[in-house]
Amino acid sequence: MRLRTVAAVAATTVLSAGAAAVAAGRYASDAALRPEPGRPPPEDDPLTVHDIQDGHITLTRTFAALRPGTYGLTGEGAHAVVGPVLTGVPHPPDCVVRRLERVAHGTVAPGARMRLTPQVYVGNPRDALGIDHADVDVPGELGGLPAWFVAGSRGTWVITVHGLGTTREHPMVVMPFLHRLHIPVLDLAYRGDVGAPRPTGGVGHLGQSEWRDLDAAIRYAVRYGAQRIVLYGWSIGATMALRAATDSALAERVTGLVLDSPVLDRMATLRALAAGRVPAPLIPLAVRAAQGRAGLPAPYGLPETHRVDPAALNRPTLILHGPDDTVAPWGPSRELARRRPDLVTLHTVARAAHAGMWNVHPHGYQEALRRFLTPLM
Repeated sequence: MRLRTVAAVAATTVLSAGAAAVAAGRYASDAALRPEPGRPPPEDDPLTVHDIQDGHITLTRTFAALRPGTYGLTGEGAHAVVGPVLTGVPHPPDCVVRRLERVAHGTVAPGARMRLTPQVYVGNPRDALGIDHADVDVPGELGGLPAWFVAGSRGTWVITVHGLGTTREHPMVVMPFLHRLHIPVLDLAYRGDVGAPRPTGGVGHLGQSEWRDLDAAIRYAVRYGAQRIVLYGWSIGATMALRAATDSALAERVTGLVLDSPVLDRMATLRALAAGRVPAPLIPLAVRAAQGRAGLPAPYGLPETHRVDPAALNRPTLILHGPDDTVAPWGPSRELARRRPDLVTLHTVARAAHAGMWNVHPHGYQEALRRFLTPLM
């Protein structure tokens, strides 16, 4: 009887631990598969606002708070824009002072918990940038996909597609630049975004299924006069662009790719996102849970199935990436550029967060973009 009791207790403990591990895995995988629109991925801890005065904002001192450049600062019901770190302003040693450019939405007050995001603008192109646009509806396989269309005189269109933790508002950082070049821009919201259809099963697939919404945008662009198309994606939007450029029925219309912080190794990104949600011992469980829910191929024994095949690349590509990206490691980008120097140009930006290349050095970023786009226009 004692042996049976011990065995029963042991079995119950194992089952309970297994159930808890599965639950933890599902919880952690939500960071990648159920991202909240407009909330940055858990790359950095939230910052506390300590003080606001005279165009300055005092934040908790962290590596993120010290990054150079201009960022959105987002929190519950509020969005502000902060500029560079200010060194000549008195502040406590555990804080950092940045320039407060503006409060675009809501109220930012001391005590608020907020995160830096590469998404600088909120609203729409007309209200945020003064650029006229049309609200259009792109027919997708799951239903209508809302998009902004900014007209231009060129025959080459740019289709922009955002990535993890941002919305179609993120590509507005480059809209003024593209508008000055008279390039038509179609800025797409895809499945899972506000106003777009829910993804199948309610979870995202790291570009594995979402690329078909980008394919729908290509068809829409061609239908309305695009002669050539450049796909411009951030994060998993870049993954979607790569897939569409090879698998779309209209792939021949795609003449170039711009990939900002591309997710070229899904498993590495899943591990990074899980690390922000659960203790280290549970990370493998979280990755396996996400694999199963998203229908991604298992990496075990098949190390190349979750990475981009350099041989599949067949058009000019600009990759904008940096060594400090902890969500989508830049090693695969560097390797892709090394293996395909005939097609790939790699522009690196130091001290930039995931999808934050423009934020650190907009002038250099746009110059690299200008040089790449000019022959394609």
